[in-house]
Order: sequence, then structure tokens, then C-alpha cells
Amino acid sequence: MKIGNTELCHGLMLAPLAGFTDLAFRTVCGELGAEYTVSEMISAKAVMMNNRKTLGLAKTASIPTAIQLFGAEEDAVAYAAEFFSRGGLPTGEIAAIDLNMGCPMHKIVSNGEGSALLKDLKKAEKVISAAVKASRLPVTVKIRSGWDKNSINAEEAARVAEAAGAVAITLHARTKEQLYSGYADHSVTERVVKAVNIPVIGNGDVKTAEDVKRLKDMGCAAVMIGRGAVGDPWVFARIRAALEGSAFTEPTVRERTALALRHLRMAVEDKGEHVAVPEARKHLAAYISGFPGAAAARAAINVLTKAEDIALLLEKIVSEAEN
Repeated sequence: MKIGNTELCHGLMLAPLAGFTDLAFRTVCGELGAEYTVSEMISAKAVMMNNRKTLGLAKTASIPTAIQLFGAEEDAVAYAAEFFSRGGLPTGEIAAIDLNMGCPMHKIVSNGEGSALLKDLKKAEKVISAAVKASRLPVTVKIRSGWDKNSINAEEAARVAEAAGAVAITLHARTKEQLYSGYADHSVTERVVKAVNIPVIGNGDVKTAEDVKRLKDMGCAAVMIGRGAVGDPWVFARIRAALEGSAFTEPTVRERTALALRHLRMAVEDKGEHVAVPEARKHLAAYISGFPGAAAARAAINVLTKAEDIALLLEKIVSEAEN
């Protein structure tokens, strides 16, 4: 699959996750086999207002990265798409602009953004078209299956996005009402693949090479892995090895904690300790899940404020696991 100048071998992508897919996590996943990543969702209106915190979400590393925008106002989305596509920030190379039409959270949909655009496809078409016209980079769109089980309209939404100039569609095969519960219904994915002539990227419950093969057999050009990579960025290396028919060795407790600590230190370097440590707690908890004493360690991590104190705690976990 190719998006603009970015060609993917296995089509393994890291999905955007608000509060998770910051620069440090995207870097870690890239090192372990993700071929393409997407930023946390970025408010187009906040970009228009030159909000420093928002602009900080757009930092990129060497791995191809799309900047994901959300918004329902055409002028704001067009401004943000043009801003990032012309290199408005010294962030490194950006592969594409991705438009969020899938976020199910109340504070987003209550403003007519995210999944709310699935209920107003005329507005969605205008927003996508505005971004396409303004951007110097390819524009992709991420959608859900529909608002709820009684209004599955992903096929129509995908056709609208294609007509408006999107070069690819990502489908999270859950409805807005499902949030992140239940199961992804990839029969919808299969119908979307047949409905459009642009690449479709499958998303939702993708955790194994078998999941990837199933979606590719349906006609998906690539897959996005989101929550399955939290605490287990090795998922990309594991799947890649299976697809290539090569061996994969599961990381040891020491290797898992070493990566957790390096992940934390990268975040500290990027954001400063006072921001990075609280934000990284959810990642750290996921890295050590299943370890002996993990519950007590998570409780300790939730009150520690210094990276080096967390490093000492992680070393204690390793020592106890190895003895």
C-alpha cells in the first residue's frame, strides 16, 4: 500500500489513540515494526488559534506519521490541513493529513465533531473537501461503522470521503454507541472494501497475524492496531515475524521493563517530567501487567512523580521476578 510518497510493506500501522500515541509511544512502536503511525487527534480550531499545547501533539520522528485533525468547521480544518502540510512546524516529515470522523467521546460529538459527522454526511463531505483543497499532502479519513446498530452507514460515508478526494479510508468496525466495548464487526469492513475504489485500512480487534490475514483476505490494504499495542508494542514485531515466517522471541521481564523505562525517559525529554510522568502511568501499568506484584507496583507508580524513582521501582520488579 502507498499513501503519497510512503510505501508500506506489510501495512502495519499504529492507530491514533487520544492520550496515548504521543511522540515517545510512536517512536517505540516504529522501532518494533510499525510502518506508519498517526498522531493523537488534534483540534483544528486550536491549531487556528496557535495553541501551543495542541501544536506539541504534532511532533514527529523518523517513522512516517499522519497528523490527525478533528473538527466540523470547514475553515478551521482547511487552515490546519494547510498549516501542517506546508511544514508549519519543525516537526519532521509528515506523511498525510488524517481526518477524524470516528471519535465517540461526548465532548467531541456534542460539538458536531468526530462520529457526529456520520450523522451529517453532507457536512462531512464539505469538511473533507475543504481539507483536500487546502492540503499539499494526501488526505485520509477515519470513520466508524455508524452511529449505532440501527444506523450502519460506513459504506455511504466511505463513498462520500472518496468523492471528496480522500486517498484512503480507515474503518474502526464498531459503532459510536459501542465506544470500545463488544466486538468489531468486520462484515462491515468487507462491505466498505467493495463500496469504494480507494484503499481501506481495517481497524478494531487487530491483535494477531491471523487477524491481519483475515482483514487482508477481505481486501484491506493495511491494518491499524491501537489498544493492542499499549503495553505490548512488540505486537508489530510479532505479527511481522509471523507474516514473514520467521521466529519471534517474546520479551523477558527485564526487556519489558527496560523498554518501559526508555519509553518514559523519551517522554520526559519531550515534555518535561511534570507532564510526562503522570501521562506515562497508564503505559507503565500496561507494560508490567501480569508481573508478580504488578498491582502493588501500579499503586506505587500512581503516586511517584520522579522518573528515577520509577526506574528504581522497575528494577525491584525485575529482581523479584528473576529470583
